[in-house]
Amino acid sequence: MRFVIVTGMSGAGKSTALKMLEDMGYFCVDNLPIPLLPRFVEMFGKPDEEVKKVALGLDVRGGQDFSGLKEILDEMDKKDIEHEILFLDAHDDVLIKRYKETRRQHPLSGSGRVDTGIAKEREKIMFLKMRATYILDTSKLLTRELKIELEKIFVEGKRFCNLYITVMSFGFKYGIPQDSDLVFDVRFLPNPYYIDGLREKTGNDPEVQDYVMENEKSRVFLDKLKDMAEFLIPNYILEGKNQLVISIGCTGGKHRSVTLANALYQIMEQQGTYGVRIEHRDIGKDTITKRK
Repeated sequence: MRFVIVTGMSGAGKSTALKMLEDMGYFCVDNLPIPLLPRFVEMFGKPDEEVKKVALGLDVRGGQDFSGLKEILDEMDKKDIEHEILFLDAHDDVLIKRYKETRRQHPLSGSGRVDTGIAKEREKIMFLKMRATYILDTSKLLTRELKIELEKIFVEGKRFCNLYITVMSFGFKYGIPQDSDLVFDVRFLPNPYYIDGLREKTGNDPEVQDYVMENEKSRVFLDKLKDMAEFLIPNYILEGKNQLVISIGCTGGKHRSVTLANALYQIMEQQGTYGVRIEHRDIGKDTITKRK
């Protein structure tokens, strides 16, 4: 039997993940009282049991007392009962925004502020994050991207690293993305903006990509950026980082940065070692500005 405990921060997408796992053939149970966990495991752990894939959702809703969960998990380890823990997380500001959008109250905030409830929850379930098999930060994940990551882990059985990478292009004249971990400036490259026929196009168009990448400096930069990423990423993972934003900027975020971000994304996507997504923050802003 494959037994997965799905847990994490309230508002990070646990219910959505359980629904996706159910669609993938898992028998799913949400918010089982913790004292019933040993009996639940025993019931589905029998060799002749027809159900071979089980996902159990656990969180702090309904005043769940997590004080005994650590002991239960320790006992499962002693008995060599195989289990995996999927921990869904998100940045505090994202969680607060989601609660405000849905007008829901955090289960631990009572009549107080949402951020107070979030802080209490983090402290209460930190031990689960520390022993998690997989950690997914959903702060920037679209629903379809979450589904892709879950399919990689629980259907395709691919090797998973607790790190999700966002490769982002941006324009310096619109400001550096605040959540950037690594920022690279490609304004040293020739600007397609000044080439007739390329100004209105973007780094998503082959003509602009060819113009940028025909320059030897672009190819050298991409090689060095790839080497740096390959060196840094494993070390970030060792330090417990689970979300990395690599930002590449040019003047307007339309041509050079988009081209190089696309190229780096393709390299990382082909390697298939980490979850990776591409985002072009400012690709259409020049057009909007001109219309105004």
